[in-house]
Amino acid sequence: MRRLLVALLALLIALPAAYAQERKIYGQPELDQMLAPVALYPDALLSQVLMASTYPLEVVEAARWSRAHPGIQGDEAVRAAMDKDWDPSVRSLLAFPSLLTRMDESLDWTRRLGEAFLAQEAQVMDTVQQLRQRAQAAGHLAPDERQRVVADGRAIAIEPADPRVVYVPYYDPYVVYGPWWWSAYPPVIWAPWPGYAVARPGFWWGVGVGITSGFFFGGVDWHHRHVRVVHVQNHYVRPAFIGHQVYLHRPIEPGRWQHNQWHRRGVGQRYEERRAEHRAQPMPPAFRAASPQPQPRIERREERRVEARPEQRPQPRMETPRPQQRVEVRGEQRPQARAEPARQLQPRVEARQANRPQPRMESRGGGWREHAGRGQGRS
Repeated sequence: MRRLLVALLALLIALPAAYAQERKIYGQPELDQMLAPVALYPDALLSQVLMASTYPLEVVEAARWSRAHPGIQGDEAVRAAMDKDWDPSVRSLLAFPSLLTRMDESLDWTRRLGEAFLAQEAQVMDTVQQLRQRAQAAGHLAPDERQRVVADGRAIAIEPADPRVVYVPYYDPYVVYGPWWWSAYPPVIWAPWPGYAVARPGFWWGVGVGITSGFFFGGVDWHHRHVRVVHVQNHYVRPAFIGHQVYLHRPIEPGRWQHNQWHRRGVGQRYEERRAEHRAQPMPPAFRAASPQPQPRIERREERRVEARPEQRPQPRMETPRPQQRVEVRGEQRPQARAEPARQLQPRVEARQANRPQPRMESRGGGWREHAGRGQGRS
């Protein structure tokens, strides 16, 4: 028993330390970068996104379920997945298939957002308010028939114009926030959503999603800078009964939202494996057409010259010189006689000159003249 108690105590001490190592502290440029695409969402929807981002593996499973059940959204989608043991925040996003798909496609972004929300919740809330103030100063955050924008001097709240219809905006951060202020940390930009139309510069709107009153159980307390539970009696939060009585979901309590570590399911150890598995899944055709496709990377490989080892190199073949053979060529192709030195030719020339007939000198008329003919000449 003592050994068992010591082992359990060591396990309880190691779990918080391992969980603390998962958390990473992000700087302000990184917070602005990752919160840019969702800071202008309605407060209730933003709270569900922040809570669900802390469970990235369940987001992947919910997105796959949503792709397997196309055409279902709102309360109908949430009720159809009651047999899934996911966190209520993840289950609530089944009502918004396009948003859930974007979080699944940007899995790195989802994980980083969840880490920042768990470790720096107050700073995340401040960053959202700073981004909303920039959008309002640029003239791109204004109330209309889809949403209400309420500013009390300390915080800017965004609420649906109709509590039973939620519009999820898509916007270009480079336009709605004005010139971006972190050159080394550009904002996260998603591909345009299918079925969305331009309403004003930088903003696109789609069809509203119908929900029941009190659908969202989360909200944002801007004064205390944290997410809180505002509605507990939701059909996807209460225990469900399937066949026989089965307690599927642990009820949540009103007040400040508490993270459920069990639903995180060891993200630190299994995230890389699940991310590799997620990348192998094909993208839906509708989103594949709208999303920019990465160009194939062409790797240029240099040809390697394989050199033989010194002991294996073939030795050059040594040939012995062959004696030159004299080839006699008849006719015009006969080679010319090799010139002999002058000392050898000189005696021969003298001998030839000695054998020549000497001219005979005759005297005529008191003088001598040479007779070139043969024999005796006439006088």
